[in-house]
Amino acid sequence: MQFSAMDASKSKRSERLTAEEEKDIARAIRKAENRARDAIRGIQRAEHIIGKKPDRAERTRAGAVDRLEAAVEAVWKESKDRGELKHLAREAKGSWAEAENLRWRLAMSGRRIAHGEARKLAGPFMDEEDLVQEGYIGLLRAAKRFDPDRGIRFSTYARWWVRAQMTRAIDHTGRPVRLPGCAVEQTRNLRKAIKRFEASGVTYGIGELADEVGIDKERAELLLSQGNTISLEQPVDDGPRPRPLERFLSDVDAIQPDSEAIQGQELHRMHQAFNLVLTERQRFVLTRRYGLEDGEFRTLSEVGKEMGLSRERVRQIEREALMRLREQSNIRDPKLVGALPPIEDLD
Repeated sequence: MQFSAMDASKSKRSERLTAEEEKDIARAIRKAENRARDAIRGIQRAEHIIGKKPDRAERTRAGAVDRLEAAVEAVWKESKDRGELKHLAREAKGSWAEAENLRWRLAMSGRRIAHGEARKLAGPFMDEEDLVQEGYIGLLRAAKRFDPDRGIRFSTYARWWVRAQMTRAIDHTGRPVRLPGCAVEQTRNLRKAIKRFEASGVTYGIGELADEVGIDKERAELLLSQGNTISLEQPVDDGPRPRPLERFLSDVDAIQPDSEAIQGQELHRMHQAFNLVLTERQRFVLTRRYGLEDGEFRTLSEVGKEMGLSRERVRQIEREALMRLREQSNIRDPKLVGALPPIEDLD
């Protein structure tokens, strides 16, 4: 059975593949990768990237695939300056795109695995939708590493990667405090044991739960305490006299001294600018409209009633004042203070 990038692009939906189809796609991926490798063979920059001695984390098939991808991208960028490489770079890029499309098709054939594992692992730390997305990442990692000659189904091989990716996500992002992977698994087993005891109507305690999971009682108590809410009135052992937690939290509504000082300084500069470039009437309109003195915003009609003017006239004065301020945006420069023309109220 022959597969191409066009065949893979047509298959956007999830499809179940037979064992033979999984092997055929995996072999087609290898062939596409080999074509990309052959296209850039002999190019110094590509050979340097591919032949670079990998560290321990890269001594896998996935590491070799990543290095090949980096080499293809490097040749593609270099071909923009070297015309003789354009044909080879285009051929390598096309073969790599074909391999990526096939790899995506192979990975998405196991979408049901991601959804199934997400339903099992969903809980208070991460919801099902987020876990499904992590499962897709695990499927792609599995597709990059899958060897069709090992005599194992991709669906069987991918399940471990999906579950590992999900538990890693729960470990890293699902808790305020990171727990080791073994602790996450043990906590999950404890909660499953609780559900079993409650479903059967059996009375249980921490000791029974610990025996069920195979850990000691102290560790079971520690794991079950993770993720619980804490009262702000709960005493905190900090110093000779325990104080409630709320005493350590900042008041977001309190005025910060530094912010208040900066705000006062800016208001002072703004009033200086008003006095230098605006008429008395323009200053009054902006001050009342934007609540610069009392913090209360007013409508054009309200300001007009105070001044004995129409709403439209107040709008015109406001517009003139703002335009004047824009024209004199460099008013903060002390050298220009005396160079401004005198301001007169023409009304």
